[in-house]
Amino acid sequence: MEIERKYLISSLPEHLDSYPCRTIEQGYLNTDPVVRIRRDNDKYELTYKSKGLMARTEYNLPLNRKSYEHLLTKIDGRLIRKKRYMIPLSGRLTAELDIFEGELAPLVLVEVEFSSEEAANSFLPPKWFGEDVTFSGKYHNSQLSKQ
Repeated sequence: MEIERKYLISSLPEHLDSYPCRTIEQGYLNTDPVVRIRRDNDKYELTYKSKGLMARTEYNLPLNRKSYEHLLTKIDGRLIRKKRYMIPLSGRLTAELDIFEGELAPLVLVEVEFSSEEAANSFLPPKWFGEDVTFSGKYHNSQLSKQ
Protein backbone atom coordinates (compact mmCIF):
# COMPACT_ATOMS: atom_id res chain seq x y z
CA MET A 1 0.00 0.00 0.00
CA GLU A 2 1.30 3.42 -0.96
CA ILE A 3 0.06 6.30 1.20
CA GLU A 4 1.34 9.71 0.19
CA ARG A 5 0.57 13.42 0.23
CA LYS A 6 1.54 15.60 -2.71
CA TYR A 7 2.18 19.34 -2.85
CA LEU A 8 3.09 22.01 -5.36
CA ILE A 9 6.20 23.91 -4.29
CA SER A 10 6.08 27.61 -3.57
CA SER A 11 9.86 27.95 -3.20
CA LEU A 12 12.77 25.51 -3.34
CA PRO A 13 14.47 24.69 -0.05
CA GLU A 14 17.89 26.17 0.61
CA HIS A 15 21.04 24.18 -0.23
CA LEU A 16 19.18 21.83 -2.59
CA ASP A 17 22.47 20.57 -4.04
CA SER A 18 23.43 19.15 -0.63
CA TYR A 19 20.71 16.46 -0.78
CA PRO A 20 20.89 13.11 -2.60
CA CYS A 21 19.51 13.37 -6.12
CA ARG A 22 18.32 10.70 -8.54
CA THR A 23 17.59 10.96 -12.25
CA ILE A 24 14.24 9.41 -13.14
CA GLU A 25 12.43 8.78 -16.40
CA GLN A 26 9.11 7.02 -16.57
CA GLY A 27 6.48 6.16 -19.12
CA TYR A 28 3.01 4.69 -18.95
CA LEU A 29 1.86 1.59 -20.78
CA ASN A 30 -1.64 2.17 -19.41
CA THR A 31 -3.28 4.76 -17.17
CA ASP A 32 -6.43 2.88 -16.07
CA PRO A 33 -5.19 0.84 -14.30
CA VAL A 34 -1.79 2.48 -14.03
CA VAL A 35 1.02 0.38 -15.49
CA ARG A 36 4.32 2.26 -15.49
CA ILE A 37 7.92 1.59 -16.42
CA ARG A 38 10.68 3.55 -14.70
CA ARG A 39 14.40 4.06 -14.85
CA ASP A 40 15.69 5.39 -11.53
CA ASN A 41 19.41 6.02 -12.07
CA ASP A 42 20.49 2.48 -13.05
CA LYS A 43 17.50 0.63 -11.58
CA TYR A 44 14.59 -0.43 -13.82
CA GLU A 45 11.10 -1.52 -12.79
CA LEU A 46 7.54 -2.15 -13.90
CA THR A 47 4.84 -0.84 -11.54
CA TYR A 48 1.12 -1.46 -11.21
CA LYS A 49 -0.94 1.03 -9.19
CA SER A 50 -4.61 0.70 -8.27
CA LYS A 51 -7.07 3.58 -8.35
CA GLY A 52 -6.94 6.09 -5.52
CA LEU A 53 -5.58 9.49 -4.59
CA MET A 54 -3.86 9.44 -1.19
CA ALA A 55 -3.78 5.65 -0.68
CA ARG A 56 -3.53 2.93 -3.29
CA THR A 57 -2.08 -0.49 -3.86
CA GLU A 58 1.28 -0.58 -5.62
CA TYR A 59 3.29 -3.53 -6.94
CA ASN A 60 6.86 -3.12 -8.24
CA LEU A 61 8.61 -5.73 -10.37
CA PRO A 62 12.28 -5.51 -11.37
CA LEU A 63 13.22 -5.11 -15.03
CA ASN A 64 16.59 -5.27 -16.74
CA ARG A 65 17.76 -2.52 -19.05
CA LYS A 66 16.94 -4.47 -22.22
CA SER A 67 13.35 -5.13 -21.09
CA TYR A 68 12.92 -1.50 -20.06
CA GLU A 69 14.15 -0.26 -23.44
CA HIS A 70 11.81 -2.68 -25.24
CA LEU A 71 8.79 -1.50 -23.21
CA LEU A 72 9.83 2.13 -23.68
CA THR A 73 8.82 1.86 -27.35
CA LYS A 74 5.28 0.95 -26.25
CA ILE A 75 4.42 3.82 -23.88
CA ASP A 76 1.43 6.07 -24.44
CA GLY A 77 1.93 9.81 -24.12
CA ARG A 78 5.09 11.59 -23.08
CA LEU A 79 8.10 10.18 -21.32
CA ILE A 80 8.43 12.00 -18.00
CA ARG A 81 11.93 13.11 -16.99
CA LYS A 82 12.71 14.57 -13.59
CA LYS A 83 15.34 15.04 -10.92
CA ARG A 84 14.31 13.71 -7.50
CA TYR A 85 15.89 15.16 -4.38
CA MET A 86 15.53 13.23 -1.11
CA ILE A 87 15.12 15.73 1.73
CA PRO A 88 14.83 14.53 5.35
CA LEU A 89 11.92 15.89 7.38
CA SER A 90 11.19 15.57 11.08
CA GLY A 91 9.66 12.34 12.33
CA ARG A 92 11.73 10.08 10.04
CA LEU A 93 9.85 11.29 6.98
CA THR A 94 11.43 12.13 3.64
CA ALA A 95 10.29 14.74 1.14
CA GLU A 96 10.75 13.49 -2.42
CA LEU A 97 11.14 16.73 -4.38
CA ASP A 98 10.62 16.28 -8.14
CA ILE A 99 11.87 18.94 -10.55
CA PHE A 100 10.37 18.10 -13.93
CA GLU A 101 12.29 18.55 -17.16
CA GLY A 102 11.34 18.94 -20.81
CA GLU A 103 7.69 19.69 -21.63
CA LEU A 104 6.67 19.58 -17.96
CA ALA A 105 9.22 22.16 -16.79
CA PRO A 106 9.01 24.29 -14.68
CA LEU A 107 6.65 22.04 -12.65
CA VAL A 108 7.97 21.17 -9.18
CA LEU A 109 6.12 18.75 -6.87
CA VAL A 110 6.95 17.13 -3.56
CA GLU A 111 5.59 13.86 -2.17
CA VAL A 112 5.81 12.45 1.34
CA GLU A 113 5.05 8.78 2.00
CA PHE A 114 3.45 7.60 5.25
CA SER A 115 2.97 4.35 7.11
CA SER A 116 -0.75 5.00 7.71
CA GLU A 117 -3.60 7.19 6.54
CA GLU A 118 -3.81 8.59 10.09
CA ALA A 119 -0.18 9.76 9.86
CA ALA A 120 -0.83 11.25 6.42
CA ASN A 121 -3.92 13.12 7.62
CA SER A 122 -2.12 14.59 10.64
CA PHE A 123 0.95 15.74 8.66
CA LEU A 124 1.88 19.41 8.96
CA PRO A 125 4.00 20.40 5.94
CA PRO A 126 7.06 22.64 6.16
CA LYS A 127 6.70 26.26 5.11
CA TRP A 128 8.43 25.71 1.77
CA PHE A 129 5.64 23.34 0.66
CA GLY A 130 2.89 25.01 -1.36
CA GLU A 131 -0.65 23.99 -2.26
CA ASP A 132 -1.77 20.50 -1.20
CA VAL A 133 -2.76 18.66 -4.42
CA THR A 134 -3.07 15.19 -2.88
CA PHE A 135 -6.72 14.89 -3.86
CA SER A 136 -6.30 16.26 -7.37
CA GLY A 137 -5.68 13.45 -9.84
CA LYS A 138 -4.41 16.15 -12.20
CA TYR A 139 -0.96 15.91 -10.59
CA HIS A 140 -0.56 12.13 -10.78
CA ASN A 141 2.34 11.37 -13.09
CA SER A 142 0.05 9.11 -15.13
CA GLN A 143 -2.07 12.17 -15.94
CA LEU A 144 0.96 14.37 -16.56
CA SER A 145 2.14 11.83 -19.15
CA LYS A 146 -0.90 12.45 -21.37
CA GLN A 147 -0.31 14.75 -24.29
